[in-house]
Amino acid sequence: MKKVAIQGIKGSFHEDAASRYFEENVEIMECRSFQKVCAMVDQDEADFAVMAIENSIAGSLLNNYALMRDYHLRIIGEIYVHIQMNLMVLPGVKKEDLKEIHSHPIALKQCVEYIDENFNGIRLQEKSDTAGAAHGLTVDENRTAAAIGNLRSANLYGLEVLDTGIETNKKNYTRFLVLAKHGNPAGYGNKASICFEVGHFHGALARVLNIFSEHHINLTKIQSVPIIGKPKEYSFHLDIEWDSFDDYEKAIHLVLKNCSSLAILGEYERADWEIHNQ
Repeated sequence: MKKVAIQGIKGSFHEDAASRYFEENVEIMECRSFQKVCAMVDQDEADFAVMAIENSIAGSLLNNYALMRDYHLRIIGEIYVHIQMNLMVLPGVKKEDLKEIHSHPIALKQCVEYIDENFNGIRLQEKSDTAGAAHGLTVDENRTAAAIGNLRSANLYGLEVLDTGIETNKKNYTRFLVLAKHGNPAGYGNKASICFEVGHFHGALARVLNIFSEHHINLTKIQSVPIIGKPKEYSFHLDIEWDSFDDYEKAIHLVLKNCSSLAILGEYERADWEIHNQ
């Protein structure tokens, strides 16, 4: 059985992503932080990690880029999970009983229109993850608070769902990366995540990006990340896709000659974009 480290507890979207990706029984290793998730793999206490990297509403989790590099982890896959949010309470609790809503800060942000329309002025309590917010209601027997999370959390922790599909964007998704200590075999996949730095001169970044265009490489994401300790300096994280691995190899060879540093974080199969309801 594969050991998979996730941030959060059972019932979280991270667990959902892990179960869907591996499509078999896995042993979930619950972690309180993303740093602990990476450390578990680095120390061989987990075989894989599943870690969120971006959300279609909240954007990228910049710190997770740094963690991947700090722990020298490799991306071996990705999965997109449709984020459907639900308002959950202890059995018998009504909307008029509520004084607080608990959830992860990103989940609260994703449901801000629903909250403003239905609970104007209610106190929002940020938690480390959505499943933890749901579990907390049960542990504390809190009958004046609701949690926002997925349906699996409601089922696991015996909560009632007052409203479903409360997220603002009904096509909201989170992209999760699957991480391991070692990458896929050479030549595997049709997508890669890389990061690089370029010199401070006119056209330095454009020169690198043009190389990909000239070799028929599709750039699907570019993210600048500040370099700690180096004010006004950035590393650039790219997701690229190709039809011909030979084109990809030629492009990478030229990029190496036009940047000050380059790291390939992983080569893998791009995920299916189809988004399903829970």
